[in-house]
Amino acid sequence: MPPPPGHPPADAARRRALFLLGLSAMPMTTTATTANPDPTPQWRPAYHFTPPAHWMNDPNGLVFHQGVYHLFYQHHPHSSVWGPMHWGHATSTDLLHWQHQPIALAPDHIGMVFSGSAVVDHDNRAGLRPAGSQPLVAAFTHHDMAAEKAGRIDRQHQSLAVSLDGGRTWVPHAGNPVLPNPGLQDIRDPKLRWLPERQRWSMALACGDHIRFYSAPDLQTWTHDSSFGPGIGAHGGVWECPDLFPLTSADGRTRWVLLVSLTPGGPNGGSATQYFVGDFDGWRFTPDDAQTRWLDFGPDNYAGVTWSGVDDRALFIGWMSNWQYATQVPTAPWRSAMTIPRELQLRWVDSQPRVASLPARELSALQQPATLQRQGLALAAAQPLDLSAALAGTGGRCVLRLATATLRSFTLTLANRLGDQLLIGHDAATQQWWIDRRDSGAVDFHPSFASRSTAPRLTGAAAADLQLWFDHSSVELFADGGLSVLTALFFARQPWQQATLAAPDGLVLDSLSLQPLRDPR
Repeated sequence: MPPPPGHPPADAARRRALFLLGLSAMPMTTTATTANPDPTPQWRPAYHFTPPAHWMNDPNGLVFHQGVYHLFYQHHPHSSVWGPMHWGHATSTDLLHWQHQPIALAPDHIGMVFSGSAVVDHDNRAGLRPAGSQPLVAAFTHHDMAAEKAGRIDRQHQSLAVSLDGGRTWVPHAGNPVLPNPGLQDIRDPKLRWLPERQRWSMALACGDHIRFYSAPDLQTWTHDSSFGPGIGAHGGVWECPDLFPLTSADGRTRWVLLVSLTPGGPNGGSATQYFVGDFDGWRFTPDDAQTRWLDFGPDNYAGVTWSGVDDRALFIGWMSNWQYATQVPTAPWRSAMTIPRELQLRWVDSQPRVASLPARELSALQQPATLQRQGLALAAAQPLDLSAALAGTGGRCVLRLATATLRSFTLTLANRLGDQLLIGHDAATQQWWIDRRDSGAVDFHPSFASRSTAPRLTGAAAADLQLWFDHSSVELFADGGLSVLTALFFARQPWQQATLAAPDGLVLDSLSLQPLRDPR
């Protein structure tokens, strides 16, 4: 079947002319402010990205260019709750040390600036650069709040912005929107990718209960190629923030991976990101099967996407929160953090494709000499192992690793003198990894926060490995080589002073280590 017809293409020459006329256009900004609660520096993450102040959600426009990683994000610069969306901006050369930059995009006469992506237009295929320059092009959703309040469905349109100085400053395209609303209430979060086999750009758009794929030779004249989604995967909430990219497994097999976030409907309530594995022929995505797969089973990893411009690996970062309670988490003057950067890998488990997530290799630079390093350690059933001395002095920033040839049930307990407890472990009867934060400190700001989250083991292997990355107010669990992942926030009233590892049926560990992590701020 041929690709379906799309929106009638606009005149490319007119759009280029409008862009050049709009280079000096200044976006509108908002000035409203809200009162700030008491600051909570004890919960400010050390090695996770946070904005200096105010609200943040989805990562946007992730692009690597000329040795610099650009992280844009949904941002309300005047309040700690969601409001008129801007694109905040930070840059890094190592994914560890981030420099805050001026706001990249602000609301204008078309609307708020919702989520999107950014690419390098190496060959000036969009015709948006003067001679000798190499533009960065961002695609984003303009959201018309006036149209929403009037009850109109044509409230979201796709637009462009261009940077001619390496991403430092951005100018909205004067011909925006480049893809006007086609009659859908939800159509947003464009993710761009160059398709060399078609010599066209691809755009994935989230459209309520499905993903639409568009293509264009110039980033401006878009054609609707295909749709994917109804009747497959999880549909507990609206689909958002798609990302489509190829992954090659260690044995040389390449599949395409489609990330789709949704809220609500996650495996442990609220927001989460699912993925599909299949084939993309340049027009349509065809999944290998109808399974629902989760990139992260925890409650606090949402809307994550990968960096463009990174050719040798898929680097991912997500928003470390959940729409159930994101506007109420008790932090100030900032609200929300990103996950650690992660590398996504394609694995085959029992002939089934799985996407594993592991901490990006750059995070190894944070690790300091181990305060605990044991080999061939046997835990008796009635004798928990006290890890408190190893935990002391880490400031709550550490990574704990363990490996065992035969996995059994165990519980890691972190506690403080106020009685707060964070429990993490494995249940051999149910074959689940789990995190229990019900008594972890400040939990009463929302009824959904006090929770126990689980992730199934996705391998039947007897041997297991586990990494736990702790920061001041979060833990990220990577088990079985990153096949099972859980991310969870917590807000302990005091730092953790005690740590014990207990196994009700005993457990032999091949290795156990705890390493403090540097504060890169």
